[in-house]
Amino acid sequence: MSKARPGVLLPGRCLFRSAEPPKPRAELWGKEVGGCFSFWRHFKAWVCIADAGGRKGGHLSPLGRVSSCSEKRRKAEEAAGSLEPPWPLSPPSASLTQGKGMGEAFTIALRSGVESAMAEFPRGFCACGESSPFPVENSKRGSALGWTSPSEGNGVPTMEASAATVLLLALCLSCLLLLLRGGRGGTRARLPPGPRPLPFIGNLPHLDAKNMIQSLMELSRQYGSLFTIHMGSRPVVVLCGYQTVKEALVDQGEEFSGRGDMPVLFRFTQGNGIAFSNGEKWKSLRRFAIQTLRDFGMGKRSIEERIQEEAQCLVKEFAKQTEPFDPTFLLGCSVSNVICSIVFGDRFDYEDQHFLTFIGLINDNFRLFSSPCAQMYNIFPHIMYYLPGPHNQIFANFEKLRALVKEMAKAHQASLDPNCPRDFIDCFLLKMQQEKEDPHSFFHTDTLIMTTHNLFFAGTETISTTLRYALLILMKLPEVAAKVQEEIAKVIGSERQPSIADRARMPYTDAVIHEVQRFADIIPMGIPHALTKDTHFRGFFFPEGTNVLPFFHSVHRDATQFKNPEMFDPGHFLGEEGAFRRSNAFMPFSAGKRLCLGEALARMELFLYLTALLQRFSFQPSCPRDQLDLSPMMSGIGNVPRPYSCRPLPR
Repeated sequence: MSKARPGVLLPGRCLFRSAEPPKPRAELWGKEVGGCFSFWRHFKAWVCIADAGGRKGGHLSPLGRVSSCSEKRRKAEEAAGSLEPPWPLSPPSASLTQGKGMGEAFTIALRSGVESAMAEFPRGFCACGESSPFPVENSKRGSALGWTSPSEGNGVPTMEASAATVLLLALCLSCLLLLLRGGRGGTRARLPPGPRPLPFIGNLPHLDAKNMIQSLMELSRQYGSLFTIHMGSRPVVVLCGYQTVKEALVDQGEEFSGRGDMPVLFRFTQGNGIAFSNGEKWKSLRRFAIQTLRDFGMGKRSIEERIQEEAQCLVKEFAKQTEPFDPTFLLGCSVSNVICSIVFGDRFDYEDQHFLTFIGLINDNFRLFSSPCAQMYNIFPHIMYYLPGPHNQIFANFEKLRALVKEMAKAHQASLDPNCPRDFIDCFLLKMQQEKEDPHSFFHTDTLIMTTHNLFFAGTETISTTLRYALLILMKLPEVAAKVQEEIAKVIGSERQPSIADRARMPYTDAVIHEVQRFADIIPMGIPHALTKDTHFRGFFFPEGTNVLPFFHSVHRDATQFKNPEMFDPGHFLGEEGAFRRSNAFMPFSAGKRLCLGEALARMELFLYLTALLQRFSFQPSCPRDQLDLSPMMSGIGNVPRPYSCRPLPR
């Protein structure tokens, strides 16, 4: 028997784990014992106990969080077969000797003046002070209980528990608590309530990586329109419902205009580009992009003509399909060519290898962004970085996209005419030349690559995916498709192409397109925002930099704004007289300062493409209509529709 000196810290160690898991849940909590703060770790493990008088307890007892010594004792006796103290020594159980090592568990602090005997058990197990089997209460007999490993023949390694040591331990615990609660720079946050996070893993048990949308909806029903979740150790405030999102992004738009953390994207973007930059960089790039896109026709008749040309090319490709086919590829190519004409100055043939590679990488990443592995990367980036899995394909795709854009930029640079810029890349290269002497310029190769990628992704994937959903919904609901075609015949006829001017006279078609966007909800969570300064919001205090997630799915399913939020109903956007009716709760392009700068282009494309297709074809599914599933195949950053095949029937 080796004695530990009074007032010492014992390096805790859990040596073995039972082969049969006990019932108590693992938890972490603190207990004040005689003035010392002890950090307790309750593993799913069995504990061997002994007393200071040399009587060794040979039974194994499960640790659980209970309120009194009597309750602990009762549970211990039940687990041990109602043995009465002093407990006789018995050989270690098979489960004990066959267990596996668990490594360092915790450090315990003994109250000054209390001696704790360490029993040299067969495998070097541990003890407690005096004769109380579970001395965790504030009493003269009590001390901290833990697992330790005595040194062979040398007793238990100890060190003096000076006031400075105890203070250091308290400071470390305080820092950990501040980190878990989202404390920043000494400013105490008052964030909204939410599910209790666990150390390191945060609210992972409350979040389904396969369906984050459903998880957040369930939490909003429990905690209301404003709650906090922990993505690992990182707190994120979730905004739910129209009123809450509107108050934050619109009414207090400047404060909520920062870009928050999304590790799976930041690894590639590094804070460059329009979508992921902050501060003056974001403002400068956004101003430049808006002006340049306007110069090249966005919102003007010239861009409408380009969309009409691409829509007619798509109609011709659809007319060639005599068997059921998946429209994903053709829709992606056609829509991409619209943004290509602005960014790269030309359209591409559907068989161009560089173009096909670009489209394939964009499509693949949109799907992977919503995969469970991508969601796990956002929660545990420092761990997932080193693990294999589908998330690594995202980064491989990003590098290929970077190389393709860099190659195109290099070709533009070789033929650049300062007096006659051909497209967005030319204008960006000229801006880089103008500011090349400015060390603080935001215009350099990295921002060119990321800004080009942002425009291409926003102008391709979201629009083509919305059109895929539109065809799927209209095949599922042929009566809706028939009413749209009736309106097309009445307003446009069959001899001319649809134009944007027709939209004002086609309220039902406009309502259907809006309802497709609301119901399909392509970007249900949005990209996280961040507070640009310390802010008070709805009685809470958000420090600068607090991550905020505008949950747009909850806006589009808000029963106070939409009569039948779970159903596809064009009536959500129609007045009593059948006129088109706008809704402030319609937010597929986000809201406030971070509103998508391509909204006008996207709305133009959706109308011109859908009317051009329904003017020429009726679409028949390759399976019975009741087997068409409108629920997404994946739901994360984006909602990915399930694959389907259709047959275009000429009208």
